[in-house]
Amino acid sequence: MLKRVTLLLLLGTVAAPLAAQSMPDLNARVGKIEKELRAVQRKVFPDGQPLEPEIVAPKVVPEPLGGPASSPVADLTARVDAIEAQVRSLTAQAEQNGHRVSQLEDQVKQLVADAQARAAAAAPPAALVPPAADEVPASPPPGVERPSTGDPAEDGYIYGFRLWQAKAYPEAEAALKQVADKYPDHRRASFAQNLLGRAYLDDGKPALAAVALYDSYKKWPKGERAAESLYWLGQALTDLKKLPDACKVYAQFGDDYGATAAASLKAQVAAGQKRAKCA
Repeated sequence: MLKRVTLLLLLGTVAAPLAAQSMPDLNARVGKIEKELRAVQRKVFPDGQPLEPEIVAPKVVPEPLGGPASSPVADLTARVDAIEAQVRSLTAQAEQNGHRVSQLEDQVKQLVADAQARAAAAAPPAALVPPAADEVPASPPPGVERPSTGDPAEDGYIYGFRLWQAKAYPEAEAALKQVADKYPDHRRASFAQNLLGRAYLDDGKPALAAVALYDSYKKWPKGERAAESLYWLGQALTDLKKLPDACKVYAQFGDDYGATAAASLKAQVAAGQKRAKCA
């Protein structure tokens, strides 16, 4: 009996230093994880939303009777391992999203170049263009009034919206573009840029629509029409017969807005994916 008590005391004196040595290592790992979590949060949640990784606590396996109890250090180590795995998963997701956005940027640049080339080819030679001295600016359609509330951005957007409703697309495009360019910090900038893209689509200009709608998503990712802009961008790319690109846009919609978009918009995206023959 005395030998057994002596052995237990010796084991206790050995285990205590080992646990003490493990704690600094765990503290260092936890500190590193906290830094990585903040870095991932800045990538995945640029608006500062709190990051709440879904960490599942390790299952507790009952020890047989008479067996040693689970060490607190071992339990903490298992949880730290789970958090590190979650950080790696979030980091990979952020990198994948960044790569997809980079691909979209390259595709839109190519669309811009194609649209400019077609416009240059369709333009008549300068010598054949008649003088513009007698030209009079086009009048808005009858019944379309410009509001005057004292908020020029709001007034400009409502005016552009009314022109679009009246199918006066060139006039609507000019009014909406002015709002987005002149008042980028106003909440209506996202509305105006999105509707500009839709006006181009309705005017039979899908290449220009794609550029405008991508700009809406890129410049105002948290704007009230950002999610809708990705849907219409997918429609424009489908009209241009760029089906794989349209499918990438719809996938980006799911990544960015799948959890927050209205059910009606998600249904439209699902229909768009079917139209583009997305897998």
